[in-house]
Amino acid sequence: MKYPLNKLKEQAEKGRLRDRQKAERRIGRLLERNSRVSSMFDITIKEEEGKGKDKHLTIEINKKQERYEWALKTSGSYILRTNWKISEPKEIWKTYIQLTQVEDAFRITKSDLGMRPIYHQKKERTQTHILVCFLALAMWRTLEQWMKGRGLGTAPRKILEELREVRSLDVLLPTREKTIRLRVISAAPQELKVLLQRLKLLLPNRPKIIENVVPTFHV
Repeated sequence: MKYPLNKLKEQAEKGRLRDRQKAERRIGRLLERNSRVSSMFDITIKEEEGKGKDKHLTIEINKKQERYEWALKTSGSYILRTNWKISEPKEIWKTYIQLTQVEDAFRITKSDLGMRPIYHQKKERTQTHILVCFLALAMWRTLEQWMKGRGLGTAPRKILEELREVRSLDVLLPTREKTIRLRVISAAPQELKVLLQRLKLLLPNRPKIIENVVPTFHV
């Protein structure tokens, strides 16, 4: 099996590839499509005199053996580099995962809550934003531990996607004295019912009257 770089080298040796710029562009595209291995090779293009005034290209491909062996040893591994002096790797990994959860809490306000990016100019507003993100993280971790205790894994985002099937609707019934507001909850699909049972959550099976509704007047 001939690899693309070897085919390119063979074309140059047979005189089928004479344009240096074209050769460089083709090599650049190959390295871009295979970026993970591009750092393992040194590729050199040379122009050499042929018969008469003709010139032909030669392509030299040299493997970086040390880099190649390092890639083989670390393939499939996730490497963390830190200046934190601790002897237990599991503790470093656990702390790193907590960092990703904090970053995810900041994203919750933008993605799940649909809030636009906010650029604060005042210190107190920045602190308030941090507080909201901290509360989001606390709720996120609480849901995670709740799921873990019920044997439902530790992926809160997945369960939130399932719970989106539950919808609430307010029905307004105008009367002479006030408007009665009834809140109705949609019926959950069977799969979601099983999930709610595991979480020990019960959906109301009858409309609920919402008090303190401002009277509405029709002119």
